[in-house]
Amino acid sequence: MDEYLREYLPIMIFLTMAIGLGLILILAAAVIAVRAPDPEKVSAYECGFNAFDDARMKFDVRFYLVSILFIIFDLEIAFLFPWAVAFKDLGDVGFWSMMVFLGVLTVGFAYEWKKGALEWQ
Repeated sequence: MDEYLREYLPIMIFLTMAIGLGLILILAAAVIAVRAPDPEKVSAYECGFNAFDDARMKFDVRFYLVSILFIIFDLEIAFLFPWAVAFKDLGDVGFWSMMVFLGVLTVGFAYEWKKGALEWQ
């Protein structure tokens, strides 16, 4: 039984350290935290409207359009990393399929640019 418990000793040490560090960080945040945030912190930042206003007010949809377009293109560009890692094993079919993918991506970007979806007026 003693040998069995020694195999789990590193796991217990790791769990103890993780729980201890978590408690230390939570307590440090409670002690050091600023109680009254400055006006800059609660001002309109990314979404374009104040965070603590009426929930039924009108807001500009362009922010959400730009952020959705960014997410779409960011995810599509993420396909380039595994392709680049496995590039020498893919051959001509892998190369030309990625060129078609990038062509479609470029046509979509040009369409959005022409429609003015990326303009912030």
